[in-house]
Amino acid sequence: MKRPSLRTGVRWKISIAIAAVGALVAVALSLVVHNSARVSMLDNSREVQLERLLFAQRMYDSTKEPKLGTKLNDPALPHDLHVKMKQGRRATYVQETASGVPDVWAAVPLSNGTVLSLHSKFADSTTIMKDLDRSLIIGSVSVVFGGCALGVLIGGQLSRRLRKAAAAAGRVAQGNTEVRVGDAVGGVVRDETDELARAVDALTDALNERIEAERRVTADIAHELRTPVTGLLTAAELLPPGRPTELVRDRAQAMRTLVEDVLEVARLDSASERAELQEIALGEFVERRVGVLNPAIKIKVVHESWVNTDPRRLERILGNLLANAAKHGGTPVEVTVEGRVVRVRDHGPGFPEALLREGPSRFRTGATDRAGHGHGLGLTIAAGQARVLGARLTFRNATPEGIEGRDGSGGAIAVLWLPEHAPTTTGSFPILKLPG
Repeated sequence: MKRPSLRTGVRWKISIAIAAVGALVAVALSLVVHNSARVSMLDNSREVQLERLLFAQRMYDSTKEPKLGTKLNDPALPHDLHVKMKQGRRATYVQETASGVPDVWAAVPLSNGTVLSLHSKFADSTTIMKDLDRSLIIGSVSVVFGGCALGVLIGGQLSRRLRKAAAAAGRVAQGNTEVRVGDAVGGVVRDETDELARAVDALTDALNERIEAERRVTADIAHELRTPVTGLLTAAELLPPGRPTELVRDRAQAMRTLVEDVLEVARLDSASERAELQEIALGEFVERRVGVLNPAIKIKVVHESWVNTDPRRLERILGNLLANAAKHGGTPVEVTVEGRVVRVRDHGPGFPEALLREGPSRFRTGATDRAGHGHGLGLTIAAGQARVLGARLTFRNATPEGIEGRDGSGGAIAVLWLPEHAPTTTGSFPILKLPG
């Protein structure tokens, strides 16, 4: 079962991370500052309270009367101060109240056994702490928003570079091997994005070298085989008539066709092919060419359209699609022209899943029921010629795999989408694979 996923950009991930870290730091610092400020103010208030009490004690020693709000043997004296007084020590005490305003006590034992104490509420601390908390909250919010803005700025730059790299890599995947991801990323400051771009460029160069080497080997082998195969075919023509002679000629001709197909694939892979464009009526052209190839095929022109394309390459595509339908599909085979779209459909078992998923591949015919006939070059050549025309060639099945078609509803469908404008470079559009 596929897990649900939430797609977010790098910009917002970095912004959220910086904002979260900023919020945690701001909260931690605010708590530390709040507690430190409160402890410091209470310590100061206790010192001030004790100094006032000592001054009042000196006045009491002279006048024998409590002054400055002091009291003798105050019954409200906290228990902790009673303990200190019994020990003969002067002390201060902060008592928390329900109102939130702390009471500050100071007491000192006298020589006659009485206790002189001073009690007052530290109301200024509440106001000061509220002002301090307000300032801390404003500062914390400012830090969070500032961090978020910084994250958007940094993440936006990184996201922009990654998008450029992805776009350049996509163009490379479409066959434009001259694109360099490192040049597309650019920038003055170098980071991991540049390392990724260099790695992609190195991978592209290595793959291009490997593909080019494979293409050259294939082309060289096919080219070297052409001369002996032609000689073999010529020699077969000189053999006396008979069944063995027919078999030799048939196999020699099949080998010659294979060599020519391999050479054509090599030329298409080299991206050196260019279309020779002409203005043609697509429906009329398809009717005429398909009628020559196989008069039994049903042709339907829904809507005529004039296109600027290469007739020779278009005929090659149609021929390969019809040959594939004849070899691996089932009758009837139908060709439909609608505007710039040409559909070729048979009523056989359909395309194999590997072809629908990955596209046509040389020397691979797919399922076992389609194996044993051909070399997988027909659709590969058709796809390569479509790229030269700047067209799209898609493959799908009329019914999903494993479901038998009813009343002729099954079969394979190949669709050629010709471009509205003439191609300016080889392979203007990639081959698309549609789901079955």
